[in-house]
Amino acid sequence: MTRKFKAAIIGSGNIGTDLMIKILRHGRHIEMGAMVGIDPKSDGLDRAARLGVATTHEGVEGLARLPVFDEIDLVFDATSASAHVKNDAFLRTLKPGIRMVDLTPAAIGPYCIPVVNGAAHLDATNVNMVTCGGQATIPMVAAVSRVATVQYGEIVASISSKSAGPGTRANIDEFTETTSKAIEVVGGARRGKAVIVLNPAEPPLIMRDTVYTLSDFVDQDLIADSVERMVADVQAYVPGYRLKQAVQFDRIEANQPINIPGVGQRMSGLKTSIFLEVEGAAHYLPSYAGNLDIMTSAALHTAESMASRVRSVATV
Repeated sequence: MTRKFKAAIIGSGNIGTDLMIKILRHGRHIEMGAMVGIDPKSDGLDRAARLGVATTHEGVEGLARLPVFDEIDLVFDATSASAHVKNDAFLRTLKPGIRMVDLTPAAIGPYCIPVVNGAAHLDATNVNMVTCGGQATIPMVAAVSRVATVQYGEIVASISSKSAGPGTRANIDEFTETTSKAIEVVGGARRGKAVIVLNPAEPPLIMRDTVYTLSDFVDQDLIADSVERMVADVQAYVPGYRLKQAVQFDRIEANQPINIPGVGQRMSGLKTSIFLEVEGAAHYLPSYAGNLDIMTSAALHTAESMASRVRSVATV
C-alpha cells in the first residue's frame, strides 16, 4: 500500500473536530475521508464541509452510504462508550477487517498508550485510547514500574469544565473504571485508582494531573530519571506535556505503615508523587484544553504508526 490511509471520524464534537484539524494539518500517512455526526447543525460537520471533507449527520449508517466509504481504511470513534460498541459491530458487518481507533472508554480492543505499549498493537483491528487522564498519567506509572515494583498507583486528572463536552460528561463512570484498569494492565501497578475533576474555575485552568505510586524501595534517582525520559517520549507527539515540578519522594517505613482503603492496611514502601500539566495545541479549543489535545494526539500518533507499518510491509 503506497497511498495514505483514508480515515473517517465518528463524532463531530470537540474531540472529533480537533482530531480532524490535526489530520488535515499534520497527517503524514493518514488523510481525511469523512466526518460523521448526528446533529446536522454541529460546528464539526459545518467545518468539515467547508474544508472539503465528506460529511453525514446520519451516523454510521450514513457513513456506509457515502461514496467514499469504500475507500475508508480506518475509523476514529469519538462518540461514547455505549455508541462505540454499536458502531464497531455495525461497521464490521460491512468491512470485517476495518481498523478502529476508539477514543471512548468502551475498551473493546486492547488499551493503547503509544509510548508504553503502542508498538505491540499495530496489527490490532480495534485499539482503545483509554481516556485523556490515562494518556497523561499512565506513562508516569509505567516509568516507575520499569525500575521498581509498584504496589499501588493513583491518578487525579483535573480538567477545565469548559473542555468537557457531553461525551466526556456521559462517560464519567467509564472513565474511572477504564483508567483504573489501564493503570494496572498498561502501567504495571498491582492496584490502580483514578479520579477525574471537572474544574469550573474562570478563567479556565490548564489540565493538571497528579500521579501517586507506592513501590518497593529503590534508588530515587532511578525513578526520577525514568520519569524524565518518559516525559520526553510523550512530548514527541504532545509538545505541551511537561512536569510541573521535580518528582517528590516520601519513605513509608515498615514501622509506620499506611492504610490504603481497598488495597492494604499496613503498607510501606517508597511513595512517588508526580505533578504534570498538559497545554493543548489550540487546534480547535483554547490551550487550556490539554485533555482534548493529548487524546487526539495519541490517537493520531497510533493511527500514523499503524499506517506506516502497513505501508512498510507492503513494500517488502
